Amino acid sequence: MILIICQVYPPDPASVGQHLRDVAVSLVSQGHKVMVVTADRGYDDNSIRYARREVCDGVRILRIPFSSFGKKSMILRITAHVFFVLQVFFVGVFISPLEGILITTVPPIGPLAALAIAAIKRVPIVYWVMDINPDQAIALGAVRQGSLVVRLMNSLNRTILNNSHSVVTLDRFMAERLKEKADITDKLSVFPPWPLDDYLESVPHDKNPFRVQHGLSNKFVVMYSGNHGPNHPVYTVLQAAFRLRTRDDIVFLFVGGGLGKQEVEEAIRNKAGNIRSLPYQPLNNLKYSLSAADVHIIIMGNEVVGIVHPCKAYGAMAVARPIILVGPEKCHISELMKAQNIGSRVDHKDAEGLARVIKEFADKRPSELSAIGGNARELVKKGLSKEFLCSIFTDIVEAAVQRQKPKTIIMDVARKQF
Repeated sequence: MILIICQVYPPDPASVGQHLRDVAVSLVSQGHKVMVVTADRGYDDNSIRYARREVCDGVRILRIPFSSFGKKSMILRITAHVFFVLQVFFVGVFISPLEGILITTVPPIGPLAALAIAAIKRVPIVYWVMDINPDQAIALGAVRQGSLVVRLMNSLNRTILNNSHSVVTLDRFMAERLKEKADITDKLSVFPPWPLDDYLESVPHDKNPFRVQHGLSNKFVVMYSGNHGPNHPVYTVLQAAFRLRTRDDIVFLFVGGGLGKQEVEEAIRNKAGNIRSLPYQPLNNLKYSLSAADVHIIIMGNEVVGIVHPCKAYGAMAVARPIILVGPEKCHISELMKAQNIGSRVDHKDAEGLARVIKEFADKRPSELSAIGGNARELVKKGLSKEFLCSIFTDIVEAAVQRQKPKTIIMDVARKQF
């Protein structure tokens, strides 16, 4: 049995859970037994409750209580993390036989459970680093550098990195930060997450019921889809929308959830008629919602480069839509743009520049937009597809459970190194 530990798993819409499902199903197809231990309530909306036990696509899923209290309070989030880790430990030590453990950074203290189970059961760990804490908390001003919690988290980081059979992270900026914490060069793989290909295809506007349902016909749709968190500040986009309020043909559509959604709702209450808001969309509706856009906004906070990764870019690229990055020049998506014409970049707080870029896209001929979107889709096909990347990840996990030498796959799509 391979144990996968993560606070989120489908049908929860959080992307880390969606990617873990792809890996879990792939491992099952290779003949492994897989068990996922996750929370029984929604990660973003804890009022949503999921089945406690089920088997989906051959994957056994155990959802445990008191593991998600929502995101409104940091104290409640930490409490949920602690309860989750304790319960995972007691589940894991009684799994027999256990081949190995796959752990992510959701929750950040999840590696505690993996380390304890691995020590008792003497099994390897594969550590999938989706974001890096306490670095993220420090960058966002939530904790102080040198504080006790920071020292404890850094100690946990060093321990899990040193004791994992294999470590996987998402881009070279994150890899550099991890290597500052521990010498993991001989077991580190670097490649981005894949788009959810099973649910994505480019849907033409004239055949897209989502555009009709939400009154988007004959509109140029600028979409931000995903988590509206502090890592992805929406201020510049809202200011650009204000500057373009006289363009009746341009609509800004914010899809998803998170604390930053409050700023969007406030703008709507202040009579911003060109801004609209929708919640997360179900997976079976994803191809329609993402394809409803004419251009996608990707936001990368300056302070969190090398700490988080803008996964939402790949969904936009997979449905062949241009992207506009609001973020620094030195980041992964900026490098993708330098390698291929897939969109444009604007600095944070340059609302005037963003408004200008959006107008330029809105005034392009459909064939020009289609060509840029086609470049993005082609980049996905060449090196970012689920078939390609998920198979690489599965090979890494299999090498670990078979006690083989760690695979070290270093992909740099931006520099065309596949």
